[in-house]
Amino acid sequence: MLRPCCCGSGGPSATPPTLLHHVSTAMSATPRPHPSLEVLGGAAEAFLPVLKTLQQPYKPYPFIGWNRHVETIFAAFFRKLPEVRFKRECLRTPDDGSVALDWVSGDDGRLPPDSPLLVLLPGLTGGSDDTYVRHMLIRARNKGWRVVVFNSSGCADSPVTTPQFYSASFTGDMREVVRHVSTRYPKANIYAVGWSLGANILVRYPGEESHRCPLSGAVSLCNPFNLIIADEDFRKGFNNIYDKALAKGLRSIFKRHLLLFEDMGGEYNIPLALNAKTVKDFDEGLTRVSFGFKSTDDYYSHSSSSDSIRNVCTPLLCIQAANDPIAPSRCIPRDDIKENPNCVLVVTPQGGHLGWVAGAEMPLGAPWTDPLVVDFLEHLRKGRQPEDPDPSINIDESEHNPLENLESLEV
Repeated sequence: MLRPCCCGSGGPSATPPTLLHHVSTAMSATPRPHPSLEVLGGAAEAFLPVLKTLQQPYKPYPFIGWNRHVETIFAAFFRKLPEVRFKRECLRTPDDGSVALDWVSGDDGRLPPDSPLLVLLPGLTGGSDDTYVRHMLIRARNKGWRVVVFNSSGCADSPVTTPQFYSASFTGDMREVVRHVSTRYPKANIYAVGWSLGANILVRYPGEESHRCPLSGAVSLCNPFNLIIADEDFRKGFNNIYDKALAKGLRSIFKRHLLLFEDMGGEYNIPLALNAKTVKDFDEGLTRVSFGFKSTDDYYSHSSSSDSIRNVCTPLLCIQAANDPIAPSRCIPRDDIKENPNCVLVVTPQGGHLGWVAGAEMPLGAPWTDPLVVDFLEHLRKGRQPEDPDPSINIDESEHNPLENLESLEV
């Protein structure tokens, strides 16, 4: 945020009239987010001019968009699935695990080698066949981006080669995927978008890497952030429906690869995982043991991306819904986001979980978030960093450059 330097006696004549004019012009030219949206973060002021969607009111689709459960379920079952032809690449990780990378078929010959590359991380048990993933893929690809979906072990029929799935805390696969795509396309800048548990993993990754992070930008959507609190809410009321549905998905993946786990001893509780009624049952029987945690609460406590925000040095956009039943608003680390000059948070009043049935393509098309995400990524791609001055502000430099007397936000 621009502010005058403290110099001189502080009287009326200490600050040149021309400087005051430029400061007031710059401040009046900075757009404000619509009151229906909560927008904050250390980089909010810098990014607001390019995030045009935030200047318009958030208008959910009637009837569907006013109830968080109806919106969540509607988006999951009725949103259109764009048709995409994929070319799968199975990547073996250093620990002998496997992940599946789904590239858009034909893009190798269509796109230049320096095209920006976008890695998509779906949520728990999700993959390249999810509607929210496909819509984002299509929108980015129409802008000339190369897109790859990162399917974690066991998801979207990704092979399982070791007795270990993925976890909310494990960023090793993400690190290996970024290294692999960077090697394959060394001239490309790498970006990433994650949803739900994929967003939690994504935010943890630049937090761990800090200044060494090779990503040029990242977007987190419906991130549970604090897994202890999210777990508490997950097992209340109607949320039990989601808990049981996700547990069923985990059991289904587990059963297909049960032979890998047959001889596991120690603290493993294979029957509990095999018959898990909740995600916590599955994590207790399998996940927390395979990743070395003493209990599920220990696992959730040490896997929360809310602890990573303060160390993120990559431009990061976080989008949440205030009524999200799976990623509660009270989990959002607002104070750390405010203090981090690289982060922007947008909270919509409605949206449910992975819903956001609003915007130009509602109710069956892309969620409201997609244009906002692509505007953010396109701004980063074009090379204008947040500290660059807004080109719409015309500054007369004939006498002097008033920016010499200002401190600017650096991201």
